[in-house]
Amino acid sequence: MEATGTDEVEKIKSKFMSAWNNMKYSWVLKTKTYFSRNSPVFLLGKCYHFKSDESGELSTEGSNFDKINTEISGNVEEFRKDFISRIWLTYREEFPQIKGSALTTDCGWGCTLRTGQMLLAQGLMLHFLGRAWVWPDALDIENSDSESWTAHTVKKLTASFEASLTAEREPKILSNHQERTLRRNCGDNEMRNEIYHRKIISWFGDSPLAAFGLHQLIEYGKKSGKIAGDWYGPAVVAHILRKAVEEARDPELQGVTVYVAQDCTVYSSDVIDRQCSFMDSGKTDTKAVIILVPVRLGGERTNMDYLEFVKGILSLEYCVGIIGGKPKQSYYFAGFQDDSLIYMDPHYCQSFVDVSIKDFPLESFHCPSPKKMSFKKMDPSCTIGFYCRTVQDFEKASEEITKMLKSSSKEKYPLFTFVKGHSRDYDFASSPLREENDLFSEDEKKRLKRFSTEEFVLL
Repeated sequence: MEATGTDEVEKIKSKFMSAWNNMKYSWVLKTKTYFSRNSPVFLLGKCYHFKSDESGELSTEGSNFDKINTEISGNVEEFRKDFISRIWLTYREEFPQIKGSALTTDCGWGCTLRTGQMLLAQGLMLHFLGRAWVWPDALDIENSDSESWTAHTVKKLTASFEASLTAEREPKILSNHQERTLRRNCGDNEMRNEIYHRKIISWFGDSPLAAFGLHQLIEYGKKSGKIAGDWYGPAVVAHILRKAVEEARDPELQGVTVYVAQDCTVYSSDVIDRQCSFMDSGKTDTKAVIILVPVRLGGERTNMDYLEFVKGILSLEYCVGIIGGKPKQSYYFAGFQDDSLIYMDPHYCQSFVDVSIKDFPLESFHCPSPKKMSFKKMDPSCTIGFYCRTVQDFEKASEEITKMLKSSSKEKYPLFTFVKGHSRDYDFASSPLREENDLFSEDEKKRLKRFSTEEFVLL
C-alpha cells in the first residue's frame, strides 16, 4: 500500500514538472530569428545565399518576409525546405512509463539525449536517403506563430519566381513515353524515400521497443551509472548511441556502425575494422560508420580560436552535426552564419506520438523555424559527428579534417587527431573479453564516469 502511494506521488510530481517545463520552454518557437542578406548560410555542408540589393536583415519568421524580392526567394525557400527536412526530436510527455521510474516525460532532463538522437537521425538520413533529399511536405508545416513565415507566402513568391523564369526560356517538351517513365521513376523513388523517412523516425519513437527511443537509451545509460531523470553530457550520450546501434536488431541497421573517439583520438585501423566487420546476414561487406568525437573547445569558456574550425566542420556534407549547447541547455548545432551557430532546440514539450500506427503524423518531428546563437555563448563540451559510407570515404574525410585541424590549431595542440593503427598499439585498448550482458567494459565505465563528473550539467 505504501509503495502504491509513493508511485502516485511520483506520478503527480512528474505531471507537475511536465506542466512547468512546458510553460517554461513554450516560447522557444515564438522568438524570431534574423539572417543577414549579405552573408552565406551553411547547413550541414550546404551553402545558401540570401543576397539582395537591399541591405539589412532577413527574418525567417514574420510579416517582413513578404518584402524579399523574388530573385532570392528560391534560395530562401530551398534553405527552409532543407532545414525543416531535418528530423527534430524534442521533449515529450505522456509516453509509456520508463522502466524503473514513474516518469512519463523527459521534460527538464532529457535534452542531451534528444540532441544525440537528432545527430544520429541525420547520420541515418544520409545513409538511407542521401544529403540531397528533402521532405516533399516540408513547406506545408505552419509555424506556431500566426505571423510566422508561412507556406502560403513561400509558395506565392516561388510561383512568381518560376513564372519569371518560364517567360525567359523555351519550354522543354517531353514525349509521352518519357513523361510516363519520368513519372513512374519519380513515384517509385518518392515512395521508397517516404518509407525510409517514416522508418527512421519510428526508430526514435518514445516506446520501449524503439531501437533508438528514449527508453532504450536510458537502459544503456544505466551501464554507466545513469538513470531516468539524471543529466547526461555529450560524451556519455556518444557512448550510449554507439551501444544502441550495436544492439539494434533491425536488419536495415546492420549496415551501420558507430565509432567513438578515445581521448580525442580517432584510431584509423579501429574505424576500418568496424567498417569491415561481418554483417549479421553473413555477408562480408563494408559498413557505413558514424564517427563521434567528444571534445572540449576550451576551459571554462569556449575559446574563440576554435570558431573557424567549427565552421569548417559544419561546412562538410558528411558532418552530421554537433551535440552541444550552452550551460544548462543542450542544442543540436547544424549550421552557421557569420559567427552565429544555427541549431534545433529540444526544449519544447510535445505530446507523445505512437509511431507504431500506420501513417502516424510527421509534423511534430520537423522544426518549422531555425534558431541562432553566438558561438561565444557555446559551452566548451560537445560531441562532433561525421558519416562515412565507405572505407575510402573515411580515408578521404580523415585527410580533409586533419588539414583543417592543422590550419586551425595555431601551433597549439589540435582539438583531436587521426592516428594510424589500433588503439591497442598505444596501450589504450579495452579488454576484448567481455561478458555477454555487460555492454560497457570496465575501462569504458571509468571513462564514462569521468565524463559525467567533468562535464557541465544539462537541463
